[in-house]
Amino acid sequence: MQYTISLLLSLILLLPAARAEQVDVDQRLQVSDPYLEMHTGPGRGYPVFFVVPRGQGVWIELRHTDWFKVRSEAGKIGWVQREQLESTLTAAGGKNTFKDTLIDDYLKRRVQMGVGVGQFDSEPMIKLWGSYRMSDTLSVEGTLGQVQGVFSGTDFWHMNLLIEPWSDHRLSPFFGIGLGKFKNFPNQSLVGATTTNAQLTNATAGVRYYINERFVLSTDYSIYTAYVADTHSLEFHAVSVGLSFFF
Repeated sequence: MQYTISLLLSLILLLPAARAEQVDVDQRLQVSDPYLEMHTGPGRGYPVFFVVPRGQGVWIELRHTDWFKVRSEAGKIGWVQREQLESTLTAAGGKNTFKDTLIDDYLKRRVQMGVGVGQFDSEPMIKLWGSYRMSDTLSVEGTLGQVQGVFSGTDFWHMNLLIEPWSDHRLSPFFGIGLGKFKNFPNQSLVGATTTNAQLTNATAGVRYYINERFVLSTDYSIYTAYVADTHSLEFHAVSVGLSFFF
């Protein structure tokens, strides 16, 4: 399990950076603020090298997250932050609004993988998961988990159906139910220790925060029920926080 998590984290570090997005270059935007600052690159750390005065126009050529590459009437090409462009005017004289393409990118992606840590009935837990988005609001997710307790260790897996009603929001709650397997290994030093295999059901609720084009931070609370016998079951409560990424 620890080797798998290390491998997954290595893959995350090797993922390519977010790519720039081509946008419509035909529309002229008129500067309505006293001036529009053009930076040499897409970030606040890049210096301002030119300002476009009120009344003049700019054309958008490229978008990189919340920064836009624009061309001025004077032929200067630089990067402008989204907040400033939202105060420009269209040819019809209306204010501009720019959709959050970061969320749009998430909704286009289908496969997601993640790693998380948490507590499983007060015992430390690690887990890996992978999911496939069938629609904007519906996903199938598989989870592998391991719990290292004082008196026993536990491995479990389950498949869940997840509903994310507001997946187009940056902060998005989700809910799920699932089935799986539960296997408990008592310490060999315990008298009469026996391994427990059981069917597992779970219900979960959590929230996701879309960090950028590729990464998602999530936290969840789950209730697990292990059916150890026909007339006996065990209930566990778990909380976790994790980081996942889209392919």
